[in-house]
Amino acid sequence: MELVGIDWAIIISFFSISLFIGIWVSKRAGSSSGEFFLSGRNMPWWLLGISMVATTFSTDTPNLVTDIVRTNGVSGNWVWWAFLITGLLTVFVYAKLWRKSNVKTDIEFYEFRYGGAAASFLRKFRALYLGVIFNVITMASVTLAAIKIGGIMLGLDPWQTVVSAGLITVIFSTLGGFRGVVYTDFLLFFVAMAGSIGAAYYLVNLPEVGGMTALLNHENVSDKLSILPDFSNTRALITLLIIPLAVQWWSAWYPGAEPGGGGYIAQRMLASKDENHAIGATFFFNIMHYALRPWPWILVALTSLVIFPDIASIKAAFPNIADDKLGHDLAYSAMLIKLPAGLIGLVLASLIAAYMSTISTQLNWGSSYMVYDFYQKQISPNASEKRLVAVGRMATVSLMILSAILALLLQNALQIFDMLLTFGAGTGLIFILRWFWWRINSWSEISAMFASGIIAILLKTTSLGAYLFDLNTGLLPDWSEYPLVVLVTSIIWIGVTYMTKPESDAVLQAFYKKTQPGGPGWKKIINKAKKDQVKLEENDNSWNVPSGILAMLLGCGLIYSIMFATGFWIYGEYTNASLLSITAIICGIFLIKTWKKIRVNAL
Repeated sequence: MELVGIDWAIIISFFSISLFIGIWVSKRAGSSSGEFFLSGRNMPWWLLGISMVATTFSTDTPNLVTDIVRTNGVSGNWVWWAFLITGLLTVFVYAKLWRKSNVKTDIEFYEFRYGGAAASFLRKFRALYLGVIFNVITMASVTLAAIKIGGIMLGLDPWQTVVSAGLITVIFSTLGGFRGVVYTDFLLFFVAMAGSIGAAYYLVNLPEVGGMTALLNHENVSDKLSILPDFSNTRALITLLIIPLAVQWWSAWYPGAEPGGGGYIAQRMLASKDENHAIGATFFFNIMHYALRPWPWILVALTSLVIFPDIASIKAAFPNIADDKLGHDLAYSAMLIKLPAGLIGLVLASLIAAYMSTISTQLNWGSSYMVYDFYQKQISPNASEKRLVAVGRMATVSLMILSAILALLLQNALQIFDMLLTFGAGTGLIFILRWFWWRINSWSEISAMFASGIIAILLKTTSLGAYLFDLNTGLLPDWSEYPLVVLVTSIIWIGVTYMTKPESDAVLQAFYKKTQPGGPGWKKIINKAKKDQVKLEENDNSWNVPSGILAMLLGCGLIYSIMFATGFWIYGEYTNASLLSITAIICGIFLIKTWKKIRVNAL
């Protein structure tokens, strides 16, 4: 594929504006670590919400969706659609708690909620575990997608893509800090949306595809369209719908969809002006992330089944792609080369935007762990603000180099998604309950973290996984792997919780007094404080979590209805689309009433 003048003009303009923003805010970003990582905690909800959406746009996300659709059909997306429940629980229950905690990173939470040497170890270890290991894996996944896009669309070798894509991103991230990330995300969001929608519209109307009606009736596509899995196929029903909705959403730790909030989502909530801005930002993010954004990617994935029905056809069209990089996820990039001049420049700019947004966020978030939760905590407690910013910038560059090296060794996005999901299996329930149950302690988290990691390694890297879950000869059905990891991990951490001492009264009372979580899980601590004449509760208002859960359910009804109504409008199934649109309106009305009630009770 050759780019013409207008394509290069769009791409160069985009790069220039991004670098200008990084340079423009660099002086303010470098003034203190609080500015470099949290922008002074004065960000509005709409800017943070758009930043969250742009960050999760990512170059690997359309590749992942394409892999899922080509392998399991549209219904296969329930493996990540189920995380909407987690996201809305964060919106209506946890966002205000995070903002009230006033910590600098979600890892700092460990020494706020727990105490003693175990809490100190947990904070430092999680800083390295999440900030380096998980963060590098996530960035490697994004960079792998960029490698495939560069190979398919521009004929670049993997190292050329890594150097060219990473260099500008790391310079921009190092200069601008979090404020530069958020400001640039505002631009990236609109570029990425325009590129994905424009690409989907053009590709559906290719002569080889024949428009929407021909696409939906094509023999390679017609059996992939259902939003729900085939209920007569027990294995598909369990793996694609039941496990995600019944187990996965609350049990898994996955970057960007942590139960109870965490990672770069928590970073944005902590950077907001106040609790209401934190809630508004996360709700806006969930609407855009789930309700509207998936369909352009899904349409491109469906059109790819017409042009490239299997991996062999992709290999035949792109013989320069190494065998270890071949996969269904390549089909997204393969389709984009059919775009015309001008649009291809916009789409390439949108893919670059997606890459830069995700990587810059991961770099800033990961380096915040290195600075606050490891360097300042372990090495130099009295380091100056200037020194902390310098360490943050060095950590940014180091994380980029590590992720680039790993990206050259990986093969496909779905492989990484499954790996990250299994590594965090069983830990999610702790992140939900630790705010509302006093008995959870630092050993609960330590045992869950190590249990899920060790079990995942044993299943993924030894013969144990094949022995237990082989499709033909395994002792257990293959779909039971994830629930088994969750069950074993949960048994271990609950057992450890009751076998170890609870946190001290001083730690628990300080946590409760600052965050005011409420609920029956703190009744023992509150009653004991009353006996000691210690006042913990600010007011006598009712516990808002039940109303928050109701709001979560109504929000799920609203967003899922919009998502599926959009799909049915596209499919031309107007009766279903109309019914779901009406359902969305009804859920929206009741959600507004419920939210008003929550806000009145909170005052």
